[in-house]
Amino acid sequence: MKIVTICGAGIGSSGILKVNAERVLARLDIEAIVIAADVASVQDVAADAQVILTSAEFVEAIGATFADVIVIENYFDTAELSAKLEAALG
Repeated sequence: MKIVTICGAGIGSSGILKVNAERVLARLDIEAIVIAADVASVQDVAADAQVILTSAEFVEAIGATFADVIVIENYFDTAELSAKLEAALG
């Protein structure tokens, strides 16, 4: 499974979200590759992704995708991240 975290530059917020997603996935015993990227490269990086994690401000810029786009309000709230990933991944 491939999960992509998206922010404006692909360094700060998406990096934080990547690390926290990896922690949550490990606790949920779900194997996935998590990649941090910038919104400009989302179509290339996320073409084969199952999930895209981002903030509400970038949803429109992501455009059409087969991935589940999950909006995360607080990148540091692992409980929110866990609940939303569990809901999306079953």
